[in-house]
Amino acid sequence: MALFFYKAKDKSGRIKEGAIEAISTDLVANYLLEKGLVIIDIKQKNASEAKSYFLRFFKRVKMRDLVVFFRQLSVMVRANLPIMDALRILLRQTRSQYLKAVIADVANEVDGGAKLSNSLAGHPDIFSDFFTNIIRSGETSGRLSEVMDYLADQQEKDYDLQAKIRGAMIYPAFIVVGLLVVGFLVMTFVMPQLTGMLKETGAELPAATKVLIFVSNSLRDYWLLILALIILVVGAAVAYVAGSVSGRRSFDALKLKLPVFGHIFRKIYIVRISRSLNTLLQGGVPISRSLQIVRDVVGNVIYRDIIDQTIKEVDEGNPVSESLAVHKEIPIMVSQMISVGEETGKLDEVLERLTDFYSREINNSVNNLSILIEPIIMVILGIAVGFFVAAIITPMWQLSSSM
Repeated sequence: MALFFYKAKDKSGRIKEGAIEAISTDLVANYLLEKGLVIIDIKQKNASEAKSYFLRFFKRVKMRDLVVFFRQLSVMVRANLPIMDALRILLRQTRSQYLKAVIADVANEVDGGAKLSNSLAGHPDIFSDFFTNIIRSGETSGRLSEVMDYLADQQEKDYDLQAKIRGAMIYPAFIVVGLLVVGFLVMTFVMPQLTGMLKETGAELPAATKVLIFVSNSLRDYWLLILALIILVVGAAVAYVAGSVSGRRSFDALKLKLPVFGHIFRKIYIVRISRSLNTLLQGGVPISRSLQIVRDVVGNVIYRDIIDQTIKEVDEGNPVSESLAVHKEIPIMVSQMISVGEETGKLDEVLERLTDFYSREINNSVNNLSILIEPIIMVILGIAVGFFVAAIITPMWQLSSSM
């Protein structure tokens, strides 16, 4: 079985693109001719090779591509463009080859009579339950255009938040990497020459100088072993976190306890919960089902356990706010505002206000963090310079004074 990408024209002259799995090119051509299409091009690619290639390099679609996909689909649905026409347009405009193949598959299923939500659900690696349930609720209620707008808006907000956090971390990461590289070069090439001069004098060296000589010699003589140990330790840690429940739980708990960063992570998870829950409720998804979907998209085991407990409480008839109030990871303001929303029947509005508030809090925290990191780096750099002065300059000064 091979995968064939085709390009053809329909009776009105519109271009159609897609992907079909078949045994031969002739079968694909016959299928297209039966559909009344004029064939422009058919390209064959072995299905197993294509899938392994995609899995290796394009398994994860960039969030930016998904944002563009949902925004464009939302605009076209709002303009009353048929879903099939909208998917064909997106198929021509999408740059990601993996996403293009997925859209082609979705378009083929929709063209065969399947619902858009069911077709998207067939690709859970890209379209999670969060997406498919919101779209399904829009199809059921006849509010697909409104639901697509909600979904596109929330995707853009998530993307903007992630981009802002990444942008704030680029500068300090660049500085830290630069310092490590310069430090390694100095310790392996410059320091041995200076410390060699000091050892030749036969004078008693200070403790700081001895430490510096030991570190310099170790980096120069055993740098390959040290690098291998670092890679081994990091690899073992990643395997432990990714491959075991206890490892993931320990890592997620550690993130919440980190100084400064822990508060930012807490706010990020609160925003994910409130924004996702608000979007699902706006789309008409029941509260219990919404919580189940939010549990899978929150991205932290600790908060997933909290939502699991909340689902049990809600199924027993208890309010969401009462279940959340007993957990220290949930701010008191959140549970109290949700309680007000449940009492007034305006839970979606309350969740939207919570999302806006904590999004601003994250922005302020990230801005303050980027400002705070600069003096911290300067202090660390000053300590390193002071250590080098104590280890190298001081013994040289003592040696020149004794001569």
